[in-house]
Amino acid sequence: MGRKSVAILPGTQDILIAMGGQIKLARLRRGISAGLAAERAGISRATLWAVERGSPSVSIGMYAAALHALNGMDRDLMLVAKDDELGRSLQDLGMLTRRRAPRK
Repeated sequence: MGRKSVAILPGTQDILIAMGGQIKLARLRRGISAGLAAERAGISRATLWAVERGSPSVSIGMYAAALHALNGMDRDLMLVAKDDELGRSLQDLGMLTRRRAPRK
């Protein structure tokens, strides 16, 4: 079975690499071995290493599992797009004001 080729933008790849590096640093700061972190996450060491490299072929669920294995850091995923100022502005622009029904 071959690997899927994932086409992502270079900026997104940079973000994944940075995030993977941060996950690895968090693991090392806690003194947790790759084997133990993978076991806690329920993934293989190879998958953990792919996460730590920022591989785009790894599912977001694997990133979340790796973060959870580091004492519940997966809660930080709730901060993604929390303060979406642009989205809120666009939503406000698209909202229509209520109009009264025409009189008969």
